[in-house]
Amino acid sequence: MSPTRRDFLVSTTAAFSASRILGANDRVQIGFIGYGLIGAQHVHDFKNLPDVALIALSDVYEPRLREGRLACGPRAKGYNDFRRLLDDQDIQAVVISTPDHWHALMTIMACAAGKDVYVEKPLTLFVREGRWMVTAARRYRRVVQVGTQQRSGRHYADAMKLLQDGHIGKIHTVRMGSFRNIMPGFGAPPDSDPPADMNYDLWLGPAPQRRYNPNRSLYHFRWFWDYSGGQMTNLGAHEIDIVHWVMKVKAPQAVASSGGRLALADNGETPDTQDALFEYPGFTTLWSHREGSRGQGEGEGLEFFGTKGSMILRRSGFQVFPDMKVPPQNQIPEFQGHPVGGPERVASGTLAPWCEPVREKVYNDLLASHARDFIDCVKSRRQPVSSLEEAHGVATACHLANISLRLGRKVRWNVEREEIVDDAEVSAMLVRPYRKPWDQVLAGFHL
Repeated sequence: MSPTRRDFLVSTTAAFSASRILGANDRVQIGFIGYGLIGAQHVHDFKNLPDVALIALSDVYEPRLREGRLACGPRAKGYNDFRRLLDDQDIQAVVISTPDHWHALMTIMACAAGKDVYVEKPLTLFVREGRWMVTAARRYRRVVQVGTQQRSGRHYADAMKLLQDGHIGKIHTVRMGSFRNIMPGFGAPPDSDPPADMNYDLWLGPAPQRRYNPNRSLYHFRWFWDYSGGQMTNLGAHEIDIVHWVMKVKAPQAVASSGGRLALADNGETPDTQDALFEYPGFTTLWSHREGSRGQGEGEGLEFFGTKGSMILRRSGFQVFPDMKVPPQNQIPEFQGHPVGGPERVASGTLAPWCEPVREKVYNDLLASHARDFIDCVKSRRQPVSSLEEAHGVATACHLANISLRLGRKVRWNVEREEIVDDAEVSAMLVRPYRKPWDQVLAGFHL
């Protein structure tokens, strides 16, 4: 079924009818769009909240629709077209857990339909979508939470306070890393007809028309540029989000990235190996992703480097490693035979650390806490811990890294104006045309 103008545009009356302020004892009526791996997790987490009712679910693949309705509960309505779910006036908020290429359009349409939105990361498929989403959320006065749940980790908040209070000194470098082992890849199956119980045309939505391929659908969408930015926007977005949060920055000033699909043997496109250097005022950040073994180190998480020490920060917890005021003589050859000491040495003869060592383990459920924050914001109308504006800056950083990799050169970004500096070819990659008739969504909303 092709979308019509009515599918895209809802009346102001309908939008505001769902915008009433909820009381503390009201149950928020939730609808879910998409029931894959993360969609199933969200159903589980929201179902455990006492002030939430799971009343509807939508998916284009019938087996998942049936499974999702069963998980939501016996009274949950099922929709094989998300537009019908948005038409449902009983629904006050939606959770969007679709492939990346749908996140922006569905969020915009949900805001216009008077729904608050929890949308999974990565926020967007290309840079300009983020500003459109922010504009729509403000116009329709919607609460939008983004699924970067590390911000709801209490140990992340504790780590942020230490770092912002200068515990490890002035931060000048951040390293981020991740790895996955899906060797040898997914092969290269031939194109075929889509499953009979899947609405493949609606799954594609605004993405370019392609013949169905098992590797281009459902779980495997992340390996194709039409639907995703690969692991840079998937895993990298989580860590860059924390960097932006801690360092209070909007976006990088420049990015240089290289890599490719160097390890896996399949028909995927997005890189399985990628290194990206992000430049910010006063510090740099390095992202490194690889396929295969983690190696001898942990190979993932964040490490902040300051003038007094460093901090490793992961979902499992964090640890501060102090630097010593003077390095031990027996570890640095050029100091051997030369007197080292003075006020830097403590009375015992050992070296004094620049800061105190600190260690803290995770002590709350990140996903469940993130869901709780969203519901609290729906009721109070305050900004969620992962705001749309901030997530737009994170997604921008990720997209600039991918553009740099694909073009083979460094890209520069004007943070305040949200424009590429002196590179018309890069500027042209900040937007991608939507496939007809989905291109009429933006025309209808005048974003």
